[in-house]
Amino acid sequence: MAGKPQSRAELQQQQAAPPSWGELLSFQSFQRMCPPGAGYGYGGGSMQGMRESEFRRLGGMTYLDHAGTALFPHSLLKEFTDDLSKNIYGNPHSQSISSKLTYDTIEHVRYRILQHFNTTAEDYTIIFTSGSTAALKLVAETFPWIPEGSGHPSSRFCYLTDSHTSVVGMRGITAAMNVLSVPVKPKDILLSEKNRVPAKEQNCMTPHVFCFPAQSNFSGTKYPLSWIQEIKSGKLCPITTPGKWFVLLDAASYVSTSPLDLTVHQPDFIPISFYKIFGFPTGLGALLVNNQIAPFLRKSYFGGGTAAAYLAGEEFYSPRPSVAERFEDGTVSFLDIIALKHGFDALERLTGGMENIKHHTFALSRYTYTVLSTLKYANGAPIVRIYSDSDFSSPDVQGPIINFNVLDENGDVIGYSQVDKIASLYNIHIRTGCFCNTGACQQHLRLSNEDVKRNLQAGHVCGDDIDIIDGRPTGSMRISFGYMSTFEDAQTFLKFIIATRLSESEFKFPSQTTTRETITQSVKSPIQNDHSANNNAKKFSLKTIVSDMGHWNNSSAALKTPETSRAVVSESAIPVYRSGSKPITVTNVYLYPIKSCSAFEVSEWPVGNQGLLYDRSWMVVNQNGVCISQKQEPRLCLVHPLIDLEQRIMVIKAEGMDPISVPLEENTGREIQIGQSKVCAHRVQTYDCGERIAEWFSELLGRQCHLIRQSSDFKRNANQKHEKGQATTVSLSLVNEAQYLLINTASILQLKEQITERLEEPLQTEELIQRFRANIVISATVSFEEEEWVEISIGALRFQVVGPCNRCQIICIDPQTGQRNKEFLQTLSSTRGRKTNFGIYLMNQSLCSSLPNILSVGSQVFPVLKEDREIRSPLSNEEKTSG
Repeated sequence: MAGKPQSRAELQQQQAAPPSWGELLSFQSFQRMCPPGAGYGYGGGSMQGMRESEFRRLGGMTYLDHAGTALFPHSLLKEFTDDLSKNIYGNPHSQSISSKLTYDTIEHVRYRILQHFNTTAEDYTIIFTSGSTAALKLVAETFPWIPEGSGHPSSRFCYLTDSHTSVVGMRGITAAMNVLSVPVKPKDILLSEKNRVPAKEQNCMTPHVFCFPAQSNFSGTKYPLSWIQEIKSGKLCPITTPGKWFVLLDAASYVSTSPLDLTVHQPDFIPISFYKIFGFPTGLGALLVNNQIAPFLRKSYFGGGTAAAYLAGEEFYSPRPSVAERFEDGTVSFLDIIALKHGFDALERLTGGMENIKHHTFALSRYTYTVLSTLKYANGAPIVRIYSDSDFSSPDVQGPIINFNVLDENGDVIGYSQVDKIASLYNIHIRTGCFCNTGACQQHLRLSNEDVKRNLQAGHVCGDDIDIIDGRPTGSMRISFGYMSTFEDAQTFLKFIIATRLSESEFKFPSQTTTRETITQSVKSPIQNDHSANNNAKKFSLKTIVSDMGHWNNSSAALKTPETSRAVVSESAIPVYRSGSKPITVTNVYLYPIKSCSAFEVSEWPVGNQGLLYDRSWMVVNQNGVCISQKQEPRLCLVHPLIDLEQRIMVIKAEGMDPISVPLEENTGREIQIGQSKVCAHRVQTYDCGERIAEWFSELLGRQCHLIRQSSDFKRNANQKHEKGQATTVSLSLVNEAQYLLINTASILQLKEQITERLEEPLQTEELIQRFRANIVISATVSFEEEEWVEISIGALRFQVVGPCNRCQIICIDPQTGQRNKEFLQTLSSTRGRKTNFGIYLMNQSLCSSLPNILSVGSQVFPVLKEDREIRSPLSNEEKTSG
């Protein structure tokens, strides 16, 4: 029986009431928001079933950087490796059976690519390259440009400002050919009919190129493919210059989730990268060339396989007749090309084709965009600012990319690197920066040319984490969906934004994800620090110190006890004390012999040119020689290295494992394996500590790994700009940023109060100190006053302040259990006003060669303040948010 009809007032009230977050984030809400014709999923099979069978390796990860690269399905890799195990593929530049098989398979793949774009070999030629960048470079090098000063109307290279760096970079080649480049803004193309050349000049055949992206890799905007024919016919003219226009369509981003029909739209050049479509193989792309322009391309260099005949002793060369063979210098990456066949097979089998992928990914992006657009703070201010040229109304005008910045309650941008760090706690993978598209970044963030130049002078470069300069963002965040993305991916991301920006009273989910993640139980409860070993470390002899300092400093040191050393303070160091305040002293000294492993606490310790003796001298690496940190392997915090200076060994302990020792001396009379590794982009020379210790770590962590040590013969130097504004070259161990890290107990206590309030459970001060992995802990009375220092003296030691330490997710790892808790980094970010700075980096200012240079607990700290500043407490949260 039908219920009572609702009155108009009831309907209006229902429509006016905003939906709950639980309802808005439900699958039913998602289905209601799907536009007509935009289906989710691929017919009979479930998305979760595909994820379970093809992408199980994702685990609990939410991957939202499909515009960066697609993820390959398991079946693609399996079928490809099965193919390789059953067939012998020889070099295609031969006539053997195996070589002929390779050649025929490559040709079959060419036809498969043409079929994918609904064209044939009569219209287009496939030239394999290392990627879309190489394809763009090939166009710039071979196009028949007419330079300035040739006595004929000269060519122009025009490109849309919303273009990838690799497109803009073509102007470097054209400039060397004396060809002018002209950037064109998107809005100007719509007005380009005004640029139509006079009728008397329309017969000019000077060749020009106009390049635009089918889809912006920055915002996902899809530019009209109708431009192709309109520009080629002269209906649209990028600039008022007579000549014949050729169109270069950058399709790398577009074809990853959308079909491109080359029967309908026929650009002259189409560069693509296959990893954007399949995820594998990487390092392989193609240039699709319209056969009408192909004969006019000019090529000077010829490599193996491109010549029909040539003479070594005479200027004679005849190219192969095939366009593809003429431009594919050397042996193509034939095994990778063979993998493409399996990529097409897997994509068709899993999705049914690109049209389905277009609608699936658009449904996800439109839903996410719609929900993001509705998110507001209690004061009505938006939570995000979305950078888009469309309202996500149609997949024909918008791709599955959302570019945005997160805002605070006052409308100020929260730096992308800070949001990215918090996202990593939720295992969400996004992209940040300007995405190799400075033109779009300038357009949407309203950055002038001078702004970009000033940001560079301030130290910001593409790809770094300097996200805010003078209160303005230098970049943004981007999420993008792919064919294997699911509703749960979108839901998880939206929950993350809501949970981190709104208070608990403002939202409620049907089911909340726990904030604590327990690591694999292969390592049991951790052992406590070996206090007897720590006590022994306090009693090392001065003779041992001098011996070790010779290794560390490459210079001898005269004996002098630390108690008789007086502080050496620069002339500008005027200690400032508030009335009744206590002197600042060192309360703890820690070193971390093995990078990312547990701390070793001492009461006094020698200092050398690279910092504390043996601090970060070793690190654990995977089978490829790449450093393993707690970010990838939290169980490293349960490994306890202990330095015994008397026995000249490092003892390594872990629960459930027999202790193992490593000699402190490098030269033990055995043959050592020297290798190269990297720490924070810096090259370091290391040697392997041997199979015995490798097996110990491999058993503990359940993965193949090795322990390596920095070679004393190799000096890792880095230029560091300290608080005085001067750049200094310093010698580093395997640390990330600087020789020392200092934190203040007053700052710890203030943060502890905030975290305890949010955790609603007790928190030990010692645990919080250990999470921040400092070398030096001091007892200043004012929180965060250390950030006002430019220089400090401790006993006979002098240090320059390099700058603040910007924290990452490692502080979320409990050093006693290896468990993660997101609350620590989130609280730090909110407490510090969106930044995650905590502690300061130090470097040696000078070391006195006549002293043993010892850092001791209890030593007094003498700071030098920044010019024209007084020591003061940081603003409270209320003061910060009130502007």
